[in-house]
Amino acid sequence: MTDQATFALHPLSAALALALVAALPAAAQTATPPAAPASAPAPSPVKPAAPLQRPAQRPPAADQKAPQQQQLQRVDIEGSSNDDGKRRASTAAKIVIGREEIERYGDNNLGEVLKRLPGVTTGGRPGRGGDVRMRGMGGGYTQILVNGERMPPGFALDQLPPEQVERIEIMRAPTAEHGARAIAGTINVVLREALQKRLNEVRLALAEEKGRIRPNASWTRNDKLNDNGGAYNITINAHRGDNIDDVAVRATTRDLRTGSESVQTTTGTHENSRSSLNMNARLQWRLNDGGSLSIQPFLASSKGNGINHSEQTPGINYNSVDTQSNNEFTMARINAQWMNRLGPETRLEVRGGIGRGDMKSHSQRQEYIAPAKVASRVQDDRSDSDNQSWSLNTKLSHQMLPSEHSLVGGIEAEGQKQNSTRVCRENGLACRGVLEFGDEFQASTLRTAAYIQDEWSPSKQWSAYAGLRWEGIESKSTATTYAVSNRSSVLTPLLHAVWKPDEKSRDQVRMSLTRSYRSPQLQDLVARPNVNSQYPSGANTANYADRAGNPNLKPELANGIDLAFERYLSKGGVLSANVFSRRITDLMRNVTELETVSWSNVQRWVSRPRNIGKARTQGIELEAKFRLDEFIADAMPLQIRANLSVFHSSVEGIPGPNNKLDQQPKGVANFGVDYRLRSAPVTLGASINFTPANQIQQSVLTAATTTKKRVLDTFALWNVNKDVGLRLSATNLSPLAYANSSVINTGEQMITTESGGRTFTQWQMRLEWRI
Repeated sequence: MTDQATFALHPLSAALALALVAALPAAAQTATPPAAPASAPAPSPVKPAAPLQRPAQRPPAADQKAPQQQQLQRVDIEGSSNDDGKRRASTAAKIVIGREEIERYGDNNLGEVLKRLPGVTTGGRPGRGGDVRMRGMGGGYTQILVNGERMPPGFALDQLPPEQVERIEIMRAPTAEHGARAIAGTINVVLREALQKRLNEVRLALAEEKGRIRPNASWTRNDKLNDNGGAYNITINAHRGDNIDDVAVRATTRDLRTGSESVQTTTGTHENSRSSLNMNARLQWRLNDGGSLSIQPFLASSKGNGINHSEQTPGINYNSVDTQSNNEFTMARINAQWMNRLGPETRLEVRGGIGRGDMKSHSQRQEYIAPAKVASRVQDDRSDSDNQSWSLNTKLSHQMLPSEHSLVGGIEAEGQKQNSTRVCRENGLACRGVLEFGDEFQASTLRTAAYIQDEWSPSKQWSAYAGLRWEGIESKSTATTYAVSNRSSVLTPLLHAVWKPDEKSRDQVRMSLTRSYRSPQLQDLVARPNVNSQYPSGANTANYADRAGNPNLKPELANGIDLAFERYLSKGGVLSANVFSRRITDLMRNVTELETVSWSNVQRWVSRPRNIGKARTQGIELEAKFRLDEFIADAMPLQIRANLSVFHSSVEGIPGPNNKLDQQPKGVANFGVDYRLRSAPVTLGASINFTPANQIQQSVLTAATTTKKRVLDTFALWNVNKDVGLRLSATNLSPLAYANSSVINTGEQMITTESGGRTFTQWQMRLEWRI
């Protein structure tokens, strides 16, 4: 079956999927307890034992010898997990991923964890993580939060090791409290929390890819501060990664008037190494008046260097190039949270934080002309950027009894200020962009918001949520001969509801009507022109375009609807089907055009973001987590986790048939299975992630294609005893070559660029030791 057939989206797909899930035999649901109202917290279900915990022993059978005291015995625990309980109790659609699932495959970066979740895709090469997207939509459609806060520029989820994460919350539709900058959805990463139980855990790992060793070490300590409910948590992680990538680029330029073609090839290697140190902590106190105070410091630091070599045939200005680069990134932030009860049913919460991030980079590019390898151009480029940020949020909650209305209102403010300095020399003289616009650059943004929401339960079968949020953003920048400003505001109404056909049933239906938006990124608004180094002067070509910002950008607005059916299983797990649709206006996209510019006496091709019109996207997301013996009698108790998401979109004003949202594939599929052996304290598991090949018409001039992406991961966990475990894992076990291509049709020329390289399997052995 072709990729197109596999991921074809039919208007009846949503209805058929919902009907199939609803038609599952009721006989599969055993020992069904009454369901709690959606507005109240779900009863605390039994949580499966963590991989490093010793299961409770069961008495030996009469005809068997009692096992030795040290031997671990198997216990099958029935009941839904606490994560599924939180998901079930939430009125707004939420998926909660806890520690057990985060650490299952021993992933080195959070992107590899997220790729297995329903509707989530990642960019980049297989096994390397990459930018995270919900519903296939990249470039700011997904709101990324850490502890409910947006991180400063330069920070990516890939820099956050999984050992530091307590849980991951995925919200498919926006809420007033978490913000409406979430057309695709929100991913909130919650760092390790200060729990009341003691934990002292060390993890040591060695990974290997293409002969390069990658060590990783982490330490987590959790304990009480005092007997009055105070607790603390600290997690430290150190990591080093080395990799070598082979790069091959082939650019074919065809003259549409004469039919003649010219081909340029670039081959080379990229060697990169990076060391990182991450730390987060949480100190928590209970106050005498029933309130609490917590402080959360967070530190992320990394250093990297690279050595790149490439050969170009035939040469344009040069035949070969060597580049050496190094960069440093440091981010420190401290947040504080104070909660106090103003009355029996009223609570005030104040959160604030300050942070600073510094980025430094240096690269030296040396170009040569064959055959004598004569130096033709040397470019030395240094940049230094610091980002200062602050935030202050106030939330007031009031529970209205006996009406069961839960009212919440809040005011938020957040500011960022960025200062950048660039020193660029080309053969000893100032680079072209620096000459025109100066080497100092400042930019700032101020965001203010206010919201109110009401959550209530009209009956035992219904729960509802209504919210309204206003948000305003002001951005501005200054530089020599270059200053821009932009101001925008958005009002977003939000409605959610949950209906249970039977108050004692494990089934429920979710509905959401929302308005969300995507604000322009600061760099898209204020970025100074960046002259392409391949053609630093004179005329350039469309595939080597200059880049610039656009201060006139407006935010995208999206009206959306979500409809979902969920069935929670008696032995733990869930079956769900979710359909969604978004209607987008003022769509933003990078457009390459020939422009008259101030930095050249001839016209040059420039790529800059623009509002190009309207778009629509819709899709269906299917998910299943269950034990096989829930549906098949006498089957092995395999834990199955599977999801399938299918997407479709169209952009007005761009010719079809592939006029889709940028980077959105036809779909994504995941299938995973785990099994804990009965005869030994060993758990085995495997999962496969598949994204089909994709082609997108990005603009009237440009189109892009990516090959299919398939990632097979496996793991084996041996619980040596209740405190020590050994985990062997393999990422990208069946590697595929990874390639991209783009086509630019200017009307006079058609330029096709193909790039890619091999990918490799990464093996890892990890010791997990609870002291």
